[in-house]
Amino acid sequence: MPIYAVAASSGGARAPRSRAPRGISDAISIRERPAEAEDRAVPGHWEGDLIAGSRNSYIATLVERHSRYVQLVRVHNKDSATVVGALARQVQQLPQGLMSTLTWDQGTEMAGHRHFTVATDVQVYFCDPRSPWQRGSNENTNGLLRQYFPKDSDLSGFTQEQLDAIAKRLNTRPRKTLGYRTPADTLAQALLR
Repeated sequence: MPIYAVAASSGGARAPRSRAPRGISDAISIRERPAEAEDRAVPGHWEGDLIAGSRNSYIATLVERHSRYVQLVRVHNKDSATVVGALARQVQQLPQGLMSTLTWDQGTEMAGHRHFTVATDVQVYFCDPRSPWQRGSNENTNGLLRQYFPKDSDLSGFTQEQLDAIAKRLNTRPRKTLGYRTPADTLAQALLR
C-alpha cells in the first residue's frame, strides 16, 4: 500500500512518497537476509557503513556480526564506484567464504551493489530507512572508532596501513559482549569449527 504525503500548498492534494532509496535499484531488503545472519550463530555476515569526516573525507567500516571483527577501508570519496571498488578489493583479500552477506544502510554509496556482488559473490541487503539499529554491530563499532576519528576530523590523511593498525587494536581488545574474548580470537575459533 503506497504511503501518501499531503502537500501543504496544494489544498490537500496527495502525492505518492516512495520508500525505495534514491539511486539504489534492485535493493534487497534486510527482511530477505538469511535467518542465520540474525542470530549471529555463524560467521560470514557483515555490516558496513561510511564514517564521514571534514573536507568530504570518509572511511568505510566493515564489521562481522558473529565476532565483531572490524575492517577499515580507505576511500577517496563517497561516490558509488569508488566505495564499491574499494570494498570489493578489501573483501577479495579475505579467506574464501568468510563473507557471505553484507548489510548496508540506504546510502547511495552502495548504489552499485550489483557490481560488488558480481566481483565478490557477496549479496548486499539494505536496512529500512532511518533504522540504524538494524546494523547494530556496525553502529556500536562506529562509536568505538570515534575514539580514533573524532567528528569533524579530516580522515583523508590516514593511510590504509594506519587504518589496519587501528582495526588490529579493536580486534585484539576484549569485549564484554563476547565474554571478554577478543574479536580476533572469536573469529579464529569460529573458523576452526
